[in-house]
Amino acid sequence: MSDDNISLAGYHHAPMIGYHRAPLSQKFGAPRQPNLVALTSIIEMIAPYDSPAAFAGLDAFSHIWISWQFHHNYTNKDSHIGKSGTDFRAQVRPPRLGGNQKIGVFASRSMYRPSALGLSVVKLESIEVCDGRVLLIISGADMIDGTPIIDIKPYVAYSDALSNAKSGFAPTAPDLLEIIITESAYEQFMTLVDAGRCDKNDNDNDNDNGTENKNNKKAIHAKNNSVATLIQQMQEQLLISDIEIIKALIAQDPRPAYRRAEINTPFVMRYKSADVSFQLIESGQLQITAVVKVSF
Repeated sequence: MSDDNISLAGYHHAPMIGYHRAPLSQKFGAPRQPNLVALTSIIEMIAPYDSPAAFAGLDAFSHIWISWQFHHNYTNKDSHIGKSGTDFRAQVRPPRLGGNQKIGVFASRSMYRPSALGLSVVKLESIEVCDGRVLLIISGADMIDGTPIIDIKPYVAYSDALSNAKSGFAPTAPDLLEIIITESAYEQFMTLVDAGRCDKNDNDNDNDNGTENKNNKKAIHAKNNSVATLIQQMQEQLLISDIEIIKALIAQDPRPAYRRAEINTPFVMRYKSADVSFQLIESGQLQITAVVKVSF
C-alpha cells in the first residue's frame, strides 16, 4: 500500500452536494447555535444533486437536518488529512463557559473537530426550482456564506425531539444583551437601504404597507429570477427588516469571551453589503455606532 493510501485509510470522503448562501460572509457574528436568530438563507444545490426529483416529499417536513463542513478552519480543506492527528485538539474553551474553562472537544460543539463537520437543524421555508435547479430557502442556520453542504435529512419530531434530554453546561439559551443604535448609524443604514432600492429600480415594491418582507422570507422568490440574481440580492441588498436581524445577531454577543468586559472597544460584524460597528457602553448595552457600505 502506498504512503498516500496509508495516510488516507482512516478517512471517509463525502461529496459536496451544495453550498450555503447567506448574508454573513465571516465567522464573527454568526450564531453559535442554530435557531437563535431567524436569519433567512439559501442552500444552493449543485449537479447532479440539484434534481427536483431528489426532493420529492421533503416539503411535507417543517425542519431539516444539515450536515456541513467548517470550511474556514483550514486554508486548504485537505490540509488536516495525512497528519496522523497532529492537529487534533482534545480540549476546547467554549464561549458559554467564559472562554477560560476547558472541556473535551466531544463534549462541545466547537468547530475545531477532527472531522471539521457541523450538524444543524433549521427551518425549511420553501423549496424553489430556478433555472431547473433546486434552491432550499431556510431560516435559523448557524452557517456562514459558502459553507459546503454534505447531506440533508428531514427532521422527524417523534424521534429527534427528546423532552427529557439533559444539556450539560448549556441547559438554556444564552442571555441576550440589549442593543441600541445611534441616530447617525441608523441614518447610515437607511441610506444603504434606499440605495439598494434605487439599484433595483423599485422592482420589488417592498415598502407599500410597512410590512416589508418580514424576516426577509418574502424577499426570495425563485420564479422569474436567475439563481445568481437571487443569491446576489440575498447576500447584498439591505432591507428595512434587516435592522432587526442585525440587532438579534449582535444581541448574542459575538465578541470573544475574554474581551466582553471592554468598554468602548469597537467590533465590526459584516452583514450583507455593510460593516456594522458596535461597542459595549457603560450602561451594559451594546451600541451600534456605524453602518458602512463594503466595496465588493
